[in-house]
Amino acid sequence: MKWYLLVLSKYVEFSGRARRKEYWMFLLFNVIIGIAYGVVLVILDLEESRFWRNLYPLLVFLPGLAALVRRMHDSNRSGWWALCPVANLVFACFEGTRGQNRFGPDPKQPTQ
Repeated sequence: MKWYLLVLSKYVEFSGRARRKEYWMFLLFNVIIGIAYGVVLVILDLEESRFWRNLYPLLVFLPGLAALVRRMHDSNRSGWWALCPVANLVFACFEGTRGQNRFGPDPKQPTQ
């Protein structure tokens, strides 16, 4: 849960780098919360309402995009790769650049 909250705290921070764990844990919790949100909408009989159905995806769109861009930065690639779904999926799976790259310090290295 800490990784999900970390991404939300960096709401629209597109600079810097994001570890694989940060990105994938955010995605995992997004799926879990999205499913729970859908179940609640069905229980409350609100699934027909476009407002309620689209509320959660709209709230997490920008933090998710920012996390994806930071994930691309971790592999020393431009955030524009986020526009290419197959490539960004592949790049998000591999380990990032060790040490500092043009987008900032290694997020795995402890700050001193």
